[in-house]
Amino acid sequence: MNLCYYLIFFMYLFFMCLYSGFMGLNFIMYDYYVVMEWELITLNSSSIVMLLIFDWISVFFMMFVLMISSMVMYYSKFYMSMELFQVRFIFLVLLFVISMLLMILSPNLISILLGWDGLGFISYCLVIFYQNIKSFNSGMLTVIMNRVGDTMILMCISWMFNYGSWNFMFYKHLVYSDIELSLVCLLVFLGAITKSAQIPFSSWLPAAMAAPTPVSALVHSSTLVTAGVYLLFRFMNLLEGMFIMKILFIISLLTMFMAGVSANYEFDLKKIIALSTLSQLGLMMVILSLNMKLLCFFHLLTHALFKSLLFLCAGLIIHFMFNNQDIRYMGNLVMFSPLLCLMFNVGNLALCGFPFMAGFYSKDLMAEMFLFYKFDFFFFFFFFISFGLTVSYTVRLYFYSILNMMNFYSLNLIMDDYFMIFSMIILMLFSVFGGSMISWLVFYYFNLIYLSFMFKFMVIIFIFMGLLLGNLIFKFKINYLNYFIMNLYMFMSNMFFMPFLFSYSISFFFFYLSKMLLYLLDMGWMEKLGSQGIYSEFMKMNNLNQFVQYLNLKIYLIIFMMLFLMIYLFN
Repeated sequence: MNLCYYLIFFMYLFFMCLYSGFMGLNFIMYDYYVVMEWELITLNSSSIVMLLIFDWISVFFMMFVLMISSMVMYYSKFYMSMELFQVRFIFLVLLFVISMLLMILSPNLISILLGWDGLGFISYCLVIFYQNIKSFNSGMLTVIMNRVGDTMILMCISWMFNYGSWNFMFYKHLVYSDIELSLVCLLVFLGAITKSAQIPFSSWLPAAMAAPTPVSALVHSSTLVTAGVYLLFRFMNLLEGMFIMKILFIISLLTMFMAGVSANYEFDLKKIIALSTLSQLGLMMVILSLNMKLLCFFHLLTHALFKSLLFLCAGLIIHFMFNNQDIRYMGNLVMFSPLLCLMFNVGNLALCGFPFMAGFYSKDLMAEMFLFYKFDFFFFFFFFISFGLTVSYTVRLYFYSILNMMNFYSLNLIMDDYFMIFSMIILMLFSVFGGSMISWLVFYYFNLIYLSFMFKFMVIIFIFMGLLLGNLIFKFKINYLNYFIMNLYMFMSNMFFMPFLFSYSISFFFFYLSKMLLYLLDMGWMEKLGSQGIYSEFMKMNNLNQFVQYLNLKIYLIIFMMLFLMIYLFN
């Protein structure tokens, strides 16, 4: 019965994806869009409306979300076949997709909040799907970090109550004359960098890897982490030219660099791919802060294709390795599962920006457009070295999983699963041909990019530098390191200590405060003056009463006579 659920929802999502694709082509061809509005309630000239906008951007993004979710649903039919709570998993994934679609199609902050908050809450339910202490800790870190972004959207809604409408598309010309609207833009900016895990909110994204791998493929490709980028993309008509964009540029550039460095020192397969997602999100935010909206959206679509492919390949590898995720145990997989390694390498090459893969069309164009801006050497270095670091951790992963010797159990069964590989083949074809097809559709006019010979080959130079660096990191052993290098290694492998600085250190104060309050109040004065004090006083009175009444008839009669005498005297 559960298999029927998977197939029904797979077919439904896939046909909805096809319908969205044809509708998006129609919108591009005739250059029009549809706005649908339902007025739910009107109170004191403030209307709460449900607004949906269908243009080629939202419809194309919806098509990619539906396509990836349909492939994930088919993949989960076999990956989750041994789980007890499969119906719960199916409906959580469907609710997750519906929340993302609601957020994509809505330009109204009220209906955006429904999808935005739904993404945060259902992601928590999916992260704790495997019920153990690690999943619970990761789920709490994920949901509390995302609640910061939800709070910012709630504050935006309360502030925009003054303007009479929550449709932020109406306020493009008002932002230049109304300084209070800048506060709304700042709150949207904070909410977006929280959801897209930019510095200092980056620590939740690798922790969300506790979720099942099909969910990770959905979360880290086109839904949860891209919601912040898409929100800023929709708000760019209010944000362009503001000082916030300069702050976003610096934060996203540092996030891009930090994720690339940390991925080179990580040994968990899913966390390496999660950190590569963080690096690509930083790249999208950098391009978006330079007001290249269409280019950012282009990379958002291509990134969704090859990142979902990478996660599905990683899930199959983990499935074969008896739920082991350490890349040091993997090796020589090409001898056991050549088709899986082929698709894994296609995803990795698309991630690196290998020529004529999906990632090449967006990443190379972004790098060349970046060279047109007048930046100093500091920003130039961080941007292009992050390109090289992407190639570096990809090559390191390739060495560990394919070229290295197998370090796993002697007795194992690793072979291609052709049922699970079906959905990966579809994503692999899109990872190869999707970049060129999307570029032909999105960029219907071309700009001439004229660069010098050195600048033109700058991306290729840093790619080869990344190849050399990945080879060196793979061969570099940490057995005989001095104290300084060991601390530097720990600093780089732990995301520049960001989980400790912005997660554990903040919660440590509240945990320590609660511990002291427990000792001083609940087990201290409150206990002495409260429950235990009242109990001891009652026990003393009870003992006195028992002493009076316990075989002391004479004392009882004397008290009776005294009471009788007092009644006689006072009457």
